[in-house]
Amino acid sequence: MTRKTDTALSRRKFLIASGAAGLTGLAGCTENNSDSEPTDASGGSGDSDDSGSGSGSEGLSGDINVAGSSTVFPLATAMAERFQKEHSGVNINIQSTGSGGGFANYFCAGQTDFNNASRPIKGEEKDQCSNNDVTPVEIKVATDALTVIVNNDNDFLGEGLTVEQLKTIFSAEEKPTTWSDVNSEWPDEEIEIFGPTDASGTYDYFIEAILGEEGPGHRQDYSATEQDRTIIQGVKGSKFAIGYMGFAYYSENTEAIQAVAIDDGDGYVEPSLDTALSGDYTPLSRPLFTYPAKESLAKEHVAEFTRYWLEQSTSKEIVADEVGYVPLGEDEQQEMLDKVNSAIEEAN
Repeated sequence: MTRKTDTALSRRKFLIASGAAGLTGLAGCTENNSDSEPTDASGGSGDSDDSGSGSGSEGLSGDINVAGSSTVFPLATAMAERFQKEHSGVNINIQSTGSGGGFANYFCAGQTDFNNASRPIKGEEKDQCSNNDVTPVEIKVATDALTVIVNNDNDFLGEGLTVEQLKTIFSAEEKPTTWSDVNSEWPDEEIEIFGPTDASGTYDYFIEAILGEEGPGHRQDYSATEQDRTIIQGVKGSKFAIGYMGFAYYSENTEAIQAVAIDDGDGYVEPSLDTALSGDYTPLSRPLFTYPAKESLAKEHVAEFTRYWLEQSTSKEIVADEVGYVPLGEDEQQEMLDKVNSAIEEAN
């Protein structure tokens, strides 16, 4: 297990310390976990109206509404902050609702221009979007290393956990009560479990990677939240706690909790940007996405923000050092730009 990180993520620390509720000087770039309509910085309703849009990129104006993954939230925020500095007439409203919550309640209902997601869109979500004349365009923006965390005083796991042990701990079928139920050499103490809700793409990906799509499912007797900082606080507060989240949230809290190395059959591997990029950190490395609606790409300010995000997606400074994910390679970036430019052309 490790408490080290190979990135310097000062802005990431600020996001978590402030609860990701908002950033000084970044009007409208906020996190809101309620089921209300996205609001702008003044408290008014954000409606994506492009009526004030200028004729060229230098005169861009209008609202952009974004919902979805808490994992992608800090990356979207970093990109929005930079874009708004260049285009002060554009107001970007970002909500952290979970991938599934964003698709179901906002994006596929036609209320937002983008949905961030830490797993691919599902068939039923595509159907909902289609029924509301929303056409999602899948864009990969980074790679994450989903990270299992335990308390700093946990001194009994040794090298880490195997995939099978993780499956046992989180399985709805086995539901061990104590650590000794998993391994007789571990303490006869209650396992306290913290994690994301079933609206989260992180939750969905954990099921896919660890429990299996056809498996018994994720146990429900745990402390579920869409707030990653709440997971950190829960694990920090108990020697016998365990949880999981995106790597970036762990990497800014290495003094508070420790990451667990995972053995997928070839030895224990610690989560890091390097092991995610190399493919050694299996099975918990995963792609991260944003989904613009093709219909919204007909609006110049939305199209330009999408292009801008992808143009910055290879930036080590932003994606890795500032936020804590693996940037796209140049070939992936070009593939995504080609897809976006085709969608923009079709939208117009």
